[in-house]
Amino acid sequence: MTELLTSAQMRALEAAAIASGHVTGLQLMERAGQGVVQAIFAEWPELRATSHRAVVLCGPGNNGSDGFVVARLLKEWGWQVAVFLHGTPDGMPPDARANYERWLAMGQVRPLDTFGFSQTAMANATREADFASGAPVIIDALFGTGLTRPLTGDLAKLLGFLADMTEFGHGAVVAVDVPSGLCADSGRVLGAAATAVLTVTFHCAKSGHYLAEGPARCGRLRCVDIGLTASDADLSQVAPRLDLLSKGSGHKFSHGHALILSGGVGHGGAARLAARGAVRVGAGLVTLACPPGALAENAARLDAIMLKSVADGAGLADILSDPRITALCLGPGLGLDARAADLVRAALAWRGEPRRPVVLDADALTLISRDPALFALLHKNCVLTPHAGEFARLFPDSAARLDAPATIGPAYSKVDATREAAARAGCTVLYKGPDTVIASPDSTCAINSAAYDRAAPWLATAGSGDVLAGFICGLLARGFAPFDAACTGAWLHVECARSFGPGLIAEDLPDELPAVFRALGV
Repeated sequence: MTELLTSAQMRALEAAAIASGHVTGLQLMERAGQGVVQAIFAEWPELRATSHRAVVLCGPGNNGSDGFVVARLLKEWGWQVAVFLHGTPDGMPPDARANYERWLAMGQVRPLDTFGFSQTAMANATREADFASGAPVIIDALFGTGLTRPLTGDLAKLLGFLADMTEFGHGAVVAVDVPSGLCADSGRVLGAAATAVLTVTFHCAKSGHYLAEGPARCGRLRCVDIGLTASDADLSQVAPRLDLLSKGSGHKFSHGHALILSGGVGHGGAARLAARGAVRVGAGLVTLACPPGALAENAARLDAIMLKSVADGAGLADILSDPRITALCLGPGLGLDARAADLVRAALAWRGEPRRPVVLDADALTLISRDPALFALLHKNCVLTPHAGEFARLFPDSAARLDAPATIGPAYSKVDATREAAARAGCTVLYKGPDTVIASPDSTCAINSAAYDRAAPWLATAGSGDVLAGFICGLLARGFAPFDAACTGAWLHVECARSFGPGLIAEDLPDELPAVFRALGV
């Protein structure tokens, strides 16, 4: 499990380390600056061998202090370094002032507003040169994790200019901790934000590196060790329960029986995708339940998956009297008619013990959003899997806060919204997206990011969410707890897409699972 910290948690961690006497603030800044320089050399090994140029943009706080350390270390390496300061040194924290003065013994500090006169000259001088042949490294150490106000005016213009320089090959922006203007907690932009080629953060990643605009703004992300050992994180990247995936022994009923509810004639494709996901992920048996008129259509498309005729909620209740049914999935292709609502009601109102786990996706989420009585039937063994539109229908107030411009940091985040939704619904909520967030009612939360080295853009295809619902249902049927099923299903979903690669369609995801399992040694 990889922990993710908020800006407040990181500050508390640093303060505790300093208070313990094991390290000083200056030592932490020195390690941070060394980490940035080493990350630059790791990213571009050719820069280690010869002298190059760097422009270091420093803010008046501790992020700027890290920038002064980077400037000094690059100067000592033989680089040509120009340093610009936003504000004045008068209000700097003591450690930042110390690093400012150490740099002054080596070079000049220019006011940031004079950088405007240098922009055109720098761009013109490097317009025909690529990065390796002389364009500068631009160190963004203006604003770090503590930013609480939106960046506007000339600062916003500057950040936009830096993005243009990087885009057109006139330099490479390296962000210290976070690109300036990016909220480290939410990944949202506070007014305006830099766009980096490389972001170097310390101790462990922050939640904002993986949420919202974080991955697009950070470029490539490197995390460097600065000697901190303890943390107090309540958020992590997804930790899949790979230990529970193997089938060591038993028979088909030992691994659960998943029931997938389907819509009518011509609307069964989504449910069939979910059913294939459930059987591939290891459910011992999978049954697709559809209206009587759709039996022939589904029989023509399915072999390993069994079929049942279910006309209404009463019919579903009869099936649920079989204790061997261990999990249900409703929503993919279910429809929004009276039958569909009756099925959702019957599934949620079933009072057998233990309460059967239920995955609610797609149409089922829309039905629940329209009927407070259905919403009230949700229980702790449910997993909701909304995309942004469905989330907005279910939790409109939380969605509105996410959609509103971020005017103060830390900004309201997708993590905040998902935790609130899980507490309100009393069940696990998986809020889909490249920055999928999964939360349980007790506030346990994880991010399943499809970014950086786990980018999986091929998942943006119709039906991929139906397969995810099937993965989760199959894992629930096998006995996974709801939160673990959601985390593991989401993680496998990304791994399947990465394993298959370009050209992926939803039907490929279940069939790629065996290759993923083999690679994992399952």
